Amino acid sequence: MRVFFFVFFTTIFFNAQSQERVPLYAGDIPNSLPSKNREQDFSNTSVDTITKFVSEPSLTVFLPDKNRQNGIGVIICPGGGYHLLLTKREGAEIAKAFNKLGITAFVLRYRLPDGKILQDHSLGPLQDVQMAIKLVRDNATDWGVNVAKIGVMGFSAGGHAASTAAVHFDHSYVPNTEKTSLRPDFAILVNPIISMRADMTHLGSRNNLLGSTPASNKIEFYSNELHVDKDTPPTFLVHATGDSVVPVNNSIVFYQALLKQKVSTEMHLYAYGEHGFLTDPSFEEWFGRCTNWLSKTLRD
Repeated sequence: MRVFFFVFFTTIFFNAQSQERVPLYAGDIPNSLPSKNREQDFSNTSVDTITKFVSEPSLTVFLPDKNRQNGIGVIICPGGGYHLLLTKREGAEIAKAFNKLGITAFVLRYRLPDGKILQDHSLGPLQDVQMAIKLVRDNATDWGVNVAKIGVMGFSAGGHAASTAAVHFDHSYVPNTEKTSLRPDFAILVNPIISMRADMTHLGSRNNLLGSTPASNKIEFYSNELHVDKDTPPTFLVHATGDSVVPVNNSIVFYQALLKQKVSTEMHLYAYGEHGFLTDPSFEEWFGRCTNWLSKTLRD
């Protein structure tokens, strides 16, 4: 079933092949507290365009040329330590690169954990990734996407949000009377946070998501390596071994869990480089390996 407000965007914008931003929720936003919309974009010349204070989550739709569109859709979750979103370098620029390959991309501005806007601030990011999957799947025909080729991609903390959706898809944390499948068809995780265990996680991100003294059941629920099963979607992992922000062991333990469950997976570890791949590896290097894996994973 299509979301009613999408008719407007379809008739006005779809044919123009523009990049348009649509609200994630048509009505009430689940788990939200009454608040003003304080979302802001900040320029940061050393790293990125930074987005903060997201309280009304949205998807920005990047449509490829219709003549090249191949039916693949990827929902991109920018990183930022669950404190901010790097919406250019880990959002719009990635989406445009996918468009060149005929892939439809969606940049998700998800709610960041904040007790001022969320009742359960740990649940907001997962809800928004689930709703993004539902929205894309419900409107797949209008966006030229195959319902069986919709995946998630995440960077750093965005990788945690994406991998959480990849292992907890069997329960809907958003309204879903249509019973739309919330399972991603694939996951692409770039220097991801996977675990909330203190010996492995990025503590700043964990504190932002779960608080400084999280309950053991919260740590367990959001340690995604513990929830991999045979139905976890095929996953591509890439990380630099010298990452001093998010330990490379996050990717390794997830890879091992996927192998144990016989889930199709591919991992690339780079001896050189740092968190965010600011110097190494080059974008062409890791992204080329990613898209090669994706084309083989989704081939008919």
